[in-house]
Amino acid sequence: MSAAKSNKTTEHGLAYRRVVVKAGTNVLTTGTGALDAAVMATLVEQVVRVREMGAQVVLVTSGAMAAGRDALGQRASDKAVPELQQLAAIGQSRLMYQYQELFSHHDTLVAQALLTRRDVEDRQGYLNVRNTLEGLLDKGVVPVVNENDVVNVEELGQDGFGDNDQLSALVANLIDADLLILLTNTGGLYTADPHRDASATLIEQVDRVDDAVLALAGEHRDANSRGGMRSKLESAKLATSCGVTVVIASGGEPDVVYKLVSGQKLGTLFPTIVSYMESRKRWLLSGLAPSGGVVVVDAGAVKALRESPSSLLPAGVKEVRGHFNRGDVVIIAGPDGERVACGVVNYDDADVRSVQGVRSNQILEKLGHHFGDEVVHRNNMVVL
Repeated sequence: MSAAKSNKTTEHGLAYRRVVVKAGTNVLTTGTGALDAAVMATLVEQVVRVREMGAQVVLVTSGAMAAGRDALGQRASDKAVPELQQLAAIGQSRLMYQYQELFSHHDTLVAQALLTRRDVEDRQGYLNVRNTLEGLLDKGVVPVVNENDVVNVEELGQDGFGDNDQLSALVANLIDADLLILLTNTGGLYTADPHRDASATLIEQVDRVDDAVLALAGEHRDANSRGGMRSKLESAKLATSCGVTVVIASGGEPDVVYKLVSGQKLGTLFPTIVSYMESRKRWLLSGLAPSGGVVVVDAGAVKALRESPSSLLPAGVKEVRGHFNRGDVVIIAGPDGERVACGVVNYDDADVRSVQGVRSNQILEKLGHHFGDEVVHRNNMVVL
């Protein structure tokens, strides 16, 4: 999913196949502090529409604390962390219930995923979350993702995701998204704050998020949300470095999700600065150091890995060398010792030894547990 792909439409008329849509508190509440049912319904309709056209969509949503405040009849204000966590606990079920009801009107299943930064920074956590989201998408389910404010104090402080902006970028990287849409209450990035400066003009494209671009964000002053434009710019910087194209656009624009997924120009575009493959190689070869473990495969597996987008199945494994844990990066070598690929392994070395040469449907019987049919999934692999 390279940058070049975003300039072409698919056979379904869409420019992007896998999309993350992030809706912040101000979008969902239209600045009132309470969830706006009409806005949420419109957002759901747009997600359903692009899914029916062939796209896979993950929805990253804020709004739990706003729902909690509304339930208690409180106005938005700065609160201590325990109070914010209580608001999130009250509001999260209400937020998810509304999404479930709205999507059910379109015969669409949703699944809730509450994440913290630790969930995606830990190697095994990263793999678990990735596999879960991938599995849900493959089943035609819409994952609805939010940060877990209830259990993690850090998420409410300066080290948090920033009203889910950074979380959406991490999720986009997790699932190898083509496009990340950051919906906001402005039309994108402007030369100045359009609410304060009538002469401010929209910047239609940003090729690189540097200090000069970040300086345009100004200071975040809204008590209803924790993000702001700077948080969105930081998220765009992260996502584009991982092979994901980003657009910041107005959540109030009619059919904004459909228009952007179709390739129309709205808001501010941040084209990805690396190809998908460059991003995966960087993550696998640099971000996660190889464990030293080697999985030796037969000639048939070598051919499959090199000539088709295949995962490594246990049937193709001939030998396991060294020690590694689930979530580690291992080298995949051919019978002659030549390195064929590297990737994140789904099982530890003892498990792979136990299932080498057997069919995938025998994994559970052999091990008593099952983390997937693959020793290394293709999405977590780079062929060398």
